[in-house]
Amino acid sequence: MSLQCGIVGLPNVGKSTLFNCLSNAKAQSANFPFCTIEPNVGVITVPDERLNKLAEIVHPGRIVPTTVEIVDIAGLVKGASKGEGLGNQFLGNIRETDAIIHVLRCFDDDNVVHVDGTVDPVRDKAVIDTELQLKDLETVESRLPKVEKLATMGGNKDAKIEYNVLKAYKEVLEQGKNARAVSFESKEEQQAARNLFLLTSKPVLYVCNVDEGSAASGNVYVEQVREAVKEEEAEILVVAAQTEADIAELETYEERQEFLQEAGLEESGVNRLIKAAYKMLQLETFITAGEMEVKAWTFHKGWKAPQCAGVIHTDFERGFIRAEIIKYDDYISYGSEAGVREAGKLHIEGKEYVMQDGDIVYFRFNV
Repeated sequence: MSLQCGIVGLPNVGKSTLFNCLSNAKAQSANFPFCTIEPNVGVITVPDERLNKLAEIVHPGRIVPTTVEIVDIAGLVKGASKGEGLGNQFLGNIRETDAIIHVLRCFDDDNVVHVDGTVDPVRDKAVIDTELQLKDLETVESRLPKVEKLATMGGNKDAKIEYNVLKAYKEVLEQGKNARAVSFESKEEQQAARNLFLLTSKPVLYVCNVDEGSAASGNVYVEQVREAVKEEEAEILVVAAQTEADIAELETYEERQEFLQEAGLEESGVNRLIKAAYKMLQLETFITAGEMEVKAWTFHKGWKAPQCAGVIHTDFERGFIRAEIIKYDDYISYGSEAGVREAGKLHIEGKEYVMQDGDIVYFRFNV
């Protein structure tokens, strides 16, 4: 399940520093525009404390967490929609991702140049929004005449649906708003909207990159961003990328925890970011637990038991009989699978069961 989040932002806002913290793949992090030209792809482990807790009970041979792909995309500049800088390549790379992590510079540092000379995260956000909106408007306007012709002359039902979707998008994009501001009620409209692959329709997470002193509580720049995005359905995360880089250099878990405590943080910004990206992609986790391994498996929110069984092996889905489900909290409370069974807390579920995040499952199948 190779869903990807793309990290975007203007040059020198801390994208590659953040990417380096997220992955073991060291992106070149130089202080000049376009140091990232080819997108770097990192397969990132999703932190999940539940696996460690289960391992303390089961004592497996190994723990296998799930992963998410993060892509570091070249810094964008004004005029990208017209091909300026690395514009065409940048926009093409974004189109291939499923969600956007938008990094905004919210720190002052004379040693790190800003492409526009001054620090203003709201202006920076507007630059990228505008370029993406212009590209989307170009996509919509180039498609409209053809679809309108099919809808009016041919009486094509699908074309009529797409035409209404295109008109709705055109209206908001011309107002300087993102496509994600539009919502559609019917499934047909929603599918037509997805098929357009508009850049500004993708879910977005805003990451405010702050100095170390602002990592715990944010700063005035972060408040400006909050005000600017309050009408969007978007999460804001405050992260000090350089501090995260320092944490990543520490050898042991204990040293990293001590560093976090001194900075007034309960959890590293990187961990919070990975979890937020996973959630933004509408992904959840089910777990298999046995003596060989405790393993996390990724599934789409809303999937039913047979689909999730297919994540392990297609035979599991094809020959699905039932799912034996233990809720994570019950497993921890009763201390073993046997304890859960004795307490009558093992749930037998059929084909229509919608899997829940954290379900510990054993699939029965026959092929």
